Amino acid sequence: MTNKQAFRGGLAALAGIALCTVSFSFLAAQESKLRIIQTNSAGDNIHIIDPATNKVVGEIKGIEASHGIAVAPDGSRIYISEEADKTLTVVDGKTLQVTKQIPLSGNPNLVDITPDGRWIYVAIALTYDDLSEFPQIKASASGGVDVIDTVSLQNVKTIPIRGGIHDLNVTPDGKYVIAGSSRGAKPPANMMNVIDTKTNDFAWKFQMTPAPSPMAISKNPDGSTKWIFAQLGGLNGFEVVDFATQAKINQIKLPEVAAEKQNRHGPPAPSHGIALTADQKTLLINSRLNSTLYAYSVPDLKLLGGVALGGKGAGWLTITPDDKTAYVANEHTNDVSVVDIKSLKEIALIPVGFAPARNVAWMRP
Repeated sequence: MTNKQAFRGGLAALAGIALCTVSFSFLAAQESKLRIIQTNSAGDNIHIIDPATNKVVGEIKGIEASHGIAVAPDGSRIYISEEADKTLTVVDGKTLQVTKQIPLSGNPNLVDITPDGRWIYVAIALTYDDLSEFPQIKASASGGVDVIDTVSLQNVKTIPIRGGIHDLNVTPDGKYVIAGSSRGAKPPANMMNVIDTKTNDFAWKFQMTPAPSPMAISKNPDGSTKWIFAQLGGLNGFEVVDFATQAKINQIKLPEVAAEKQNRHGPPAPSHGIALTADQKTLLINSRLNSTLYAYSVPDLKLLGGVALGGKGAGWLTITPDDKTAYVANEHTNDVSVVDIKSLKEIALIPVGFAPARNVAWMRP
């Protein structure tokens, strides 16, 4: 080897080291910005968790009876539905201060945002405030989906839906909203409603008894919607709906546990909270009844295992962007279970506020 070749080889090695250092630094910087936002549905605040330490490191105050939560793709805003005020509250991602409250058409539940951050869809459940036949309290004629323009921060349309909506999800390609009718309506609507985001009108509907709530959505290689994994009322498990054929193709019941190990001291459903990893390979699902987080392989839906949670009342979960960790909100014991997905081990139990519910991964701006 000549001196010139050795010199060139040394430069290449140094360049490789520099590139690796830059890549590592970028990933470390991204991880340092990652937070988990945890709502407290029976409180007036929201907690912010640092996944690096699994400690509460921040708080958003003055949020009364929060229900749904979504974040802007760039992390600049946090959107929270407040049942107390019937508003979508906008929080600045840098200051954690409320900057606007957008009036909604009724009692808000879950919210979701399109992948480009342009539109927010808010589930509007029935509002029980009709006292015309008191002492019977009836639901007012409200319910459906509100459409929020994130540029003007205005409620631009209400899509009325009989029975109201409790849970909804925007599909991964942003083309549709899957909305499950509220189960409290009398008679119940028992419907999965599919809304086209171009027209903000119905694309199709699918009868499900009871209506789906909550849901996770998988995609095809081209990004289009493949399957909808839907939890249903009294089922300790989930059903699978094929989007293309508009048909139910599977039902999975979660494992049974001994009666003395069951958590029977709280509603509303035995299984509530479901999420799919970003690589589309693992479906995670809560069992409130079993106080367990289960994992299923996708697409074959084989049980991979479960982890007994240290808290009770598992009601929601979110997954970190690297697919390594799940955060499960335990609303009966006011804490959050942190689960390593690969080993299915609980690695931390974080105290939070009253009745923790919806949570989301957020990258700070």
